[in-house]
Formats: sequence, structure tokens, C-alpha cells
Amino acid sequence: MKRLKIYRRLLIGFLILDIAAIAVYYYIDIGNKIPNHLTLFVNQTGEFDYNLPVDGMVEDENISVFHTDTKIEADKIHFDFSKPCSFQVKEQGNYKIALKLFGIIQLKEMNLHVVDKMKAMPVGRPIGIYIATDGVMVLGTGAIQGVDGLNYEPALNLIKSGDYITEVDGKNVSTIEELTQEVQRAKGDHIVLKIIREGEKQQISVTPVRGMDGVLRLGIWTRDDTQGIGTLTYIDDNLNFGALGHGITDTDTGVIMNIASGEIYKADVLDIVKGKTGEPGELVGLIHGSKQEKLGTIKKNSKQGIFGIIEQKPSNLYYKEPIEVGLKQDIQLGNAKILCQVEDKAKLYDIEIEKIQVNSGNQNKGMVIRITDPELLKITNGIVQGMSGSPIIQNNKLVGAVTHVFVKDSTKGYGTFIENMLNTSSKS
Repeated sequence: MKRLKIYRRLLIGFLILDIAAIAVYYYIDIGNKIPNHLTLFVNQTGEFDYNLPVDGMVEDENISVFHTDTKIEADKIHFDFSKPCSFQVKEQGNYKIALKLFGIIQLKEMNLHVVDKMKAMPVGRPIGIYIATDGVMVLGTGAIQGVDGLNYEPALNLIKSGDYITEVDGKNVSTIEELTQEVQRAKGDHIVLKIIREGEKQQISVTPVRGMDGVLRLGIWTRDDTQGIGTLTYIDDNLNFGALGHGITDTDTGVIMNIASGEIYKADVLDIVKGKTGEPGELVGLIHGSKQEKLGTIKKNSKQGIFGIIEQKPSNLYYKEPIEVGLKQDIQLGNAKILCQVEDKAKLYDIEIEKIQVNSGNQNKGMVIRITDPELLKITNGIVQGMSGSPIIQNNKLVGAVTHVFVKDSTKGYGTFIENMLNTSSKS
């Protein structure tokens, strides 16, 4: 009898745990189906059909700028997201909509960002990219053989991969050459380095070691610039540009590079290495790096791409005028196009938007796309390196940009929402 009671209690316990696990999963799943952040244009009717048992509430001081056909209770506006609803906001600003599951359980707050209607000109042309780091970037540390024949690691546990050295004994350094010169002036005494580590400034004392060649060394691997080819996504009415859809990261550390300066230049596609399973392809290009071929200046390198000012518009653009921007709630699964140049000029190619992730933890992977255009598949076998930044067009609206290729399937990749790029650019 006792065993039977224990058995029943265990069954009840497991049942309770199962119910709790299902409830938690349901709670999280519901939350993920509603965006944490939503952008809306001023006086645009936002139509929402989540079909979820969730209520939304806008509190007192903000209700005057909302126009809706849902009920207003005293100093609150109530939205029932279990059925289609719509609203407009008459003024720019940031607002919060409190969300409750079944109208009772606190779910989360939706941050509503209301801006003026935006337009931008999709470009889809290859560009050469050059950036100089803000300080000298540290890739790693290593051993040095001293004049006595012994091995030393002066920077071990002091300097880390991803650090930026900006000063040596109070002298600014921005290149490897300048860093080397200042270290030699130390004459073997300890030196004070000012570094930036994960956005924070620090000071570190290091004693250089004289190598077998007589040169003082810190025992670090460094980089002060990088260059490559990508795709220019858009130019707006104020000649601001956005490109790549993802940040420029150091190939050795994987860290987004802090930039002191940068430029974009005209570039030509010379050859294409087709993508295949396990090996992403690439655009092989020529960067025209003269002053006459400079297109613009880079002001910001971020997770959403590179941003800056256009000084010389590329000629013979596919789009002659800006087009409307589509927000993430406007995007639909199904047919769309990308604008990219893989031959002598930029063209539109067919794609399929297979998945939309409104709350993607990785901001530049909000869409899963697949190349369906037979011509592009014949040329590239899908998405290749260098196509990052290619604009995504749906219903004649600029809705996103290509960001990544699937290593195991080059016909598929990720895209970012264009609103993420534009919002990041406006904060530059």
C-alpha cells in the first residue's frame, strides 16, 4: 500500500512538472510571436492579426496621440490581440504597450517607435571597403626569445585579444608603426599602455623584452586596418548610406572592429567562386582605391552594417529614385527579390522569404531567404561572400538586406530588416 501511495505521488509530481513545463513553453512561445520592438510611421494604420490571447494597454498620458477603433476606458486604450485590430499614432516618439496573457498575466512591454515615413534608394552595387581601427587592435599574445636565449611573454594575462591600444606612455598611437616606435623609446623600462577593452578605457603597465634581433617587443600580434568587398544597400535623401547588413569583424578574433576612419570605393566583379556544400563562394573583385574613385566616408561600424555619407553617387543605378521602406510587419512569406551585381550591372533576382523572426536574438538574422532565380543560381549557386548588403525588395518596397549564407546550403541565407539598418544609421 505504501509503495502504491509513493507511486501515485510520483505520478502526480511528474504530471505537475509536465503541466508547468508546457505552461512555461506556451508563455515563452506567445511572447516570441509578438515583437519586442515595433516601428510605425506617423499616421500609418498599423494592422495587427496575431490571433493570440493577449491584451495590450496604453496608459494615460499617451492616449491622445493614438487613433483607434478599439475601446477607450477612462485613461487607457485597450487592444484585444486575439482578433484583428488596428491603430494610428499622430506624433513621433517612443511609446510602450503593456501586454498581458489572457488579460491577466503580465507578458512583456512592446516598445513602439514612431517615425516619419521613410524612403531610400536601393543600390545593390559592389563596393570596396577600407577601415582604419581606432587604435591598434590586439589579435593575441605570444612568446619572445630574449637576448639571453630564454622565452618571455611580457603581455601574457595583461593584454587580451580584442583590446585596442590607443596610447603608449601618454603618446597617441593609431598604427602598428607608431606603436613600434613608442615601444623602442622605452629603452627596456616598463611602459604604460592605455587600452580600450569591451568599450571601457584601462591603463596597463608592461615591460618590453629585447629580442635576439635587438628590437624591444611586447609579444603581441596586432592589426591596424582591413579591407574587403561588400554590397552597398541603400542611399537615403540626405546622402546617408548603409551597407553589408552586418558589422566588419576581425577575421582572427571575431570581434566587431572599432574604427577611427573608413572609406568606400568603386569596385568591379572580376570573377565568381560558386558556393557549394560546406564552402561558401565569393565575389572576386577589384577595388579602385584612388581619390577619384572614392564614393563616401564610413562613420560607423555596427552589428547592423556600416554607415556613412555618400560623396559621389555610383553611376547608372538600377533605381533612379528612392522607394518606400517596408517595415517588418509589412513583410510576407513568399516571393521577393534581391538587387545585386554579379555580372556587368545590378539586376533584380527572384528569392523566397521562408521565415520571419520578429524577435530574433541576432538582429541581422530576422529573415530566412532562399534564392530561386535560375539565372542567379547558374552564376553563383546561391548566396556568396560579397553579396552581403544586397537589398531585399517586396511589393516594390525596400524591406531588408542579405547578411549571411548557410554554409551547408548556399541557396539559403539570412536577411536583416531594413528598419534595423535605418534606425542604427539615425543614431550615428
